[in-house]
Amino acid sequence: MEEERITKSTAGDGGSLSKIDRKALERNRRLQMKDLFSKLASLITPTSRSNTKCSHVLVDEVITYIKQLHQRVERLRQRKQFLERTDEAAATGCSISPVVTVKDLGFIFEVCVICGLLKNLSLYQVINVLVEEAAEVLSVSHSTVGGRVFYTIYFQAVSSRIGIEIPRLHERLKELIL
Repeated sequence: MEEERITKSTAGDGGSLSKIDRKALERNRRLQMKDLFSKLASLITPTSRSNTKCSHVLVDEVITYIKQLHQRVERLRQRKQFLERTDEAAATGCSISPVVTVKDLGFIFEVCVICGLLKNLSLYQVINVLVEEAAEVLSVSHSTVGGRVFYTIYFQAVSSRIGIEIPRLHERLKELIL
């Protein structure tokens, strides 16, 4: 409504706004942009949001966050397809060999271990290998579907300077489950 009032109050010199009206219009525009940026910032998870107030930094963070979400959706889609194939194979009685995958997700890593119920694999053994490789376990989940056990472990390096040697970790986990 205020914008309508401002646009109607034009001077007689060809329709230009008075200086006060232009300032009010610009102030309203800035307030609206500030509100939109705060709404955008609220959509980002608190862990990825920094304390900076710069709009270009916020936009960069949002772009990065959206890219990460796209990657996560793609990983979950691939995992779903894999699990569906595993379920189909288990239903038909096919034997699928154990599988280990280690993925770098940026600052954290993901280990997926899939093995049969008959395989005597303890979650403790998998976590012990991770700890020996200087990893700090963040979260662990497991489920049993169609005669298969699925372990998903998220972890990070104890020291970011040292890091984790992923190929070595992958080999040790493969030796453990095979």
